[in-house]
Amino acid sequence: MENGGWKTYKNIRPVWEDDFLTFSKTKRLLAHARSAYNNEGIAVENNMPFEDGKRVFIFNGELHGVRIHEQGRIGAEKIFNFIRRFDRGDLLSALKKAVEILQERSRYIRAMNLILDDGKTACVASLFNEDPAYFTMHVRRNRGECVVCSEPYPDGSGWVAIPNHAVEVVSC
Repeated sequence: MENGGWKTYKNIRPVWEDDFLTFSKTKRLLAHARSAYNNEGIAVENNMPFEDGKRVFIFNGELHGVRIHEQGRIGAEKIFNFIRRFDRGDLLSALKKAVEILQERSRYIRAMNLILDDGKTACVASLFNEDPAYFTMHVRRNRGECVVCSEPYPDGSGWVAIPNHAVEVVSC
């Protein structure tokens, strides 16, 4: 986040090929390395983060048989727009309501991990029914810094698993 607004960068190249030294200093950074489902929809406009000027959203997961009507090019964008319907100024309440309905209206959820941030509050939802080694998210809080990752950094210490079925605010 920069000067009170989000600055978004998207690229279809692998994240390890980017030069992060070109990014300006920030207090909030959301990053997503996307692997396209079945190698479909590989286009920069389908890459996350998705944002609407107020909120930024990243997603990792797979839902089957979702019965909602929502705008969006890909499933993750539809989920973001669906969550936005419920946001009346309380991001966590909006996320909890949307996740509850998505669970009810999906035939099967392999995983639904996401981060939603409005610049003041960062919320995480972690839900999976398969492959806990891959889908368990982790958080590390250290000296006012908070990092949420799908896999702990190799440097080791301080990482805590976010429980399955958690929908919560992530704060330091």
